[in-house]
Amino acid sequence: MNIGVVMYQTSFTRGQELVAQRMASELVRQGHRTFLITGPFHDEKPVAVANELMRNDKGYLFFGKSEFHVPLIRVDGYISNWPRRRVMFRDFLSIMRNLVDCFNLDFIISHSTLWNGPEEIAKLIAWKKMLRDQELDERDVIYAHMSHYQPPDPQNYDVIERTYRATWNTMIFPHILNTAKLVLCTTPIETSQIVALGAQRKQCHLYPGGIDEEPFQKYWSNNPSSFLEKYAIPKEARIITYLGTVEERKNPLAVVRVAKILKKLENVHFVIAGRPSNQHSIIKEESKGLRNLSYIGEISEEEKIILIRASYLNVLLSHMEALGLTQLEFMYGGIPIITSAVGGQKWVVRDKVDGIHVKSPNDLEGTARAIKTLLENSELRDKFGVNAKDRTKEFTLNKIVSELISRLASLTHL
Repeated sequence: MNIGVVMYQTSFTRGQELVAQRMASELVRQGHRTFLITGPFHDEKPVAVANELMRNDKGYLFFGKSEFHVPLIRVDGYISNWPRRRVMFRDFLSIMRNLVDCFNLDFIISHSTLWNGPEEIAKLIAWKKMLRDQELDERDVIYAHMSHYQPPDPQNYDVIERTYRATWNTMIFPHILNTAKLVLCTTPIETSQIVALGAQRKQCHLYPGGIDEEPFQKYWSNNPSSFLEKYAIPKEARIITYLGTVEERKNPLAVVRVAKILKKLENVHFVIAGRPSNQHSIIKEESKGLRNLSYIGEISEEEKIILIRASYLNVLLSHMEALGLTQLEFMYGGIPIITSAVGGQKWVVRDKVDGIHVKSPNDLEGTARAIKTLLENSELRDKFGVNAKDRTKEFTLNKIVSELISRLASLTHL
C-alpha cells in the first residue's frame, strides 16, 4: 500500500501530532510505503526549510529520511489568526493532486479538525470520483479521516470558539464524512459523537492512539538514579507524576495545588514535566518554596520512559481529553492513573480497576484522598498497576495499525 498521512504540523509532545506520526512510522515498519505530509511548523515554530518552501514552485519539499522515522513531505502553509492553534496549507488541493500522482498514493489519512487539510482532501476525492465516472481518471484513492473530536462544550470553550466549532461541525464535517470511506475514532465515546454528526456506524473504526513499544524496549532497563540526581528528585521518594504540555487545558496547576495539600507527607514527591505553554509562569510562581514538588520542564524520550518507570502514580486533572496518550504509556509501564475522567479518559482508565476517577478537574481534595489511599495501600496500587498494564495489550501500535491495514485493505482490491 502507498499511504499519505496528513497532519498540519509536527511535534514531539502534542497528542494528535504524535498519533499521526506514530501511525505513519508503524505503517512503514509493517512494510507499507508511507509518507507523513505536514506543514512548515513544529510546535508552532517554523522549521529550517520554511523559507525554502515559500519559494518552491511545487509547494512541497520531500525528505526520504526524517527524525519521525518516515519519509516526510513538508508543504507550504501559515499559522491562522482564526481558528487559533491551527496551521493552514496553501494551494493544498493542487499540491495534494500532484502528490497522489507523484507518489502513487492508494490511501490518504487526514488528522484533526478546524483546518483546511481535510476539507481540501475531501474536495479532491469527490473531484476524482467525478473524473472516474467520466472515464478521465483511473486512480481510485481511498480517503480516511481521524478527527480527534472534541465537542464544543461550554465548559471548555468561550462562546466565540464554541460557535465556530459548531459551525465547522455542521458545514464542513458532513462533506468530509460523506467522502471518507473510513472514520477513525479514538474511543467508543467519540464514535457515538461522530455518528451523531452524520457518520454511519459501519464507517467508524476504533483507533485508540497507540503505544509505541520501541522506546520502552530501548530505555526501560535504564537505572533512574542519574535522572533523579539530575533533577534533584529524592531517590527514596514515591513519585507522583504529571507528564504533558504545561497548558491550561491539561490543568497541571491543579497538581501543584494538590502537592500543597499533601506537603506534610513524608517520602512523597510530585514531578511536573512537559513542554512549557500557557500555564508555565503561574506554575513556576506557585511551586516556589514547595519542597515536595519539582517542575523540570520538557524532557527527552529516554527521560520520559525513565520517569514513567520511577513513578508511583500518574495524575491528570485535565479539563478536556479525547483520549490521553500519556496515560496509556504510564499504564503500559504498570503505573495506576488518578484522573478527572473527562472525555476519553473515562474509557481509557477504568475506575477502581486501572486507577481512580475523581469528581472533576477541580476536585483537589478528592485527588489528595485518592493519592493517600494508594500510598497507604501499596497492594491496591500494585493491583491497579497490573490491571492497567494488561489493558494496554489492546492498544499497542503494532496491533492497532495491523487492524487498520486490514480494514483499509477491505475497502479496495489491494
